[in-house]
Amino acid sequence: MKQQAPLTLVNGQIVTPDGVAKGNVRCVDGLIVAVGDVAPEDGDQTIDAKGKYITPGLVDFGVFAVDKPAFHFGGITRAAVMPDQNPPLDYPSRVKLVAQSGKPDLWVHPLAAATKGLEGRELAEIGLMKQAGARGVATGRQWIADSGAMLRLLQYAAMLDLVVVSHAEDSGLSGSAAATAGDMATRLGLPSAPAEAEALAVARDIALAEMAGARLHLRQITTQASIDLVAAAKKRGVAVTAGVTPAHFMLSDLATAEFRTFARLSPPLRKESDRQAVIAAIADGTIDVIASGHDPRGPEDKRLPFSDAEPGMAGAETLLAMTLGLVRDGVIDLTRAFECLATGPAYLLGVNAGQVRKGCEADLCIVDADKPWIVNTAKMAATAGNTPFDGQPTQGRATTIIKGGVIIEG
Repeated sequence: MKQQAPLTLVNGQIVTPDGVAKGNVRCVDGLIVAVGDVAPEDGDQTIDAKGKYITPGLVDFGVFAVDKPAFHFGGITRAAVMPDQNPPLDYPSRVKLVAQSGKPDLWVHPLAAATKGLEGRELAEIGLMKQAGARGVATGRQWIADSGAMLRLLQYAAMLDLVVVSHAEDSGLSGSAAATAGDMATRLGLPSAPAEAEALAVARDIALAEMAGARLHLRQITTQASIDLVAAAKKRGVAVTAGVTPAHFMLSDLATAEFRTFARLSPPLRKESDRQAVIAAIADGTIDVIASGHDPRGPEDKRLPFSDAEPGMAGAETLLAMTLGLVRDGVIDLTRAFECLATGPAYLLGVNAGQVRKGCEADLCIVDADKPWIVNTAKMAATAGNTPFDGQPTQGRATTIIKGGVIIEG
């Protein structure tokens, strides 16, 4: 989908890396050509933002399904797709197919499978998959337990200048656990694993990345111990970044009290002190990315006993609103919010997007930060409505979405 005529957004509050300022944004041939004090020219299509925010389109890092209606609802213009597909993204032809799956109204960036079949042993053909369109390489839903295999992966990825995305849970400790070990898991009788399973995986992966000189992204860190390890590694100059989903800064393991399987996640929900640590890490920059972890699961996966249900949540539609909640609470400002939602993940993918800046791809949203709505699983645009936020009143919607200078919604 190619932009046919210049587009100018007027009367907006522009969220830029330098702050929020009133002004206009002009887009030509799919790129942002001017920001700020710029007037529409003859022949321009014009959108009046009416004082709302003009923001970068969200870049959702690490989704498990290409779910366009949900992404459009959530203001997501780019999605980095995890390799856990059927079949896995461990061949160049599969990567190429997924890379084209978003056309024409969504950018899709595949993350190649780190190992054949995502089995954690033999490396996949990562170089060929990069040529086919892979923007990173990921271990999938599982951790690579073989340290030798993980080191080889990191060394190879460093040569190819690809980020390695790791699921940080030591499988020897986590096993098939459905909850974090502690009072709540004991009271509910759920199979559990110690929170240290995450910190052990984080510590090893950071050590190997430091050895290899590789870029490592820990897709989710959810405990104080993991946050401390990442912060220390960053101070040493290790090229490590970290992400989290809204579930782990909005909810603690108390959300499992009624055995609702929408709260069955991987990693599992943590204790309240860890939730507070995650919020602080978003504020101080230790956590770089807030992603939806979008993983729509139907009744066949969720209408089961809690410990038997598949983990995962449909998060694309609530990603923006839940992050804006941190802004309303004074934890972060709008600039920081969109660093986590757009700028940071775009940098990891190596794409010219994620900012409202001259020369960037014209992927934009008009956001009404005050628009109220209620999360309702029955009315979600996603292919399945497995959200732990069901019934929750919230605020903030993308009312207009623009991809490459072309209006997708609004």
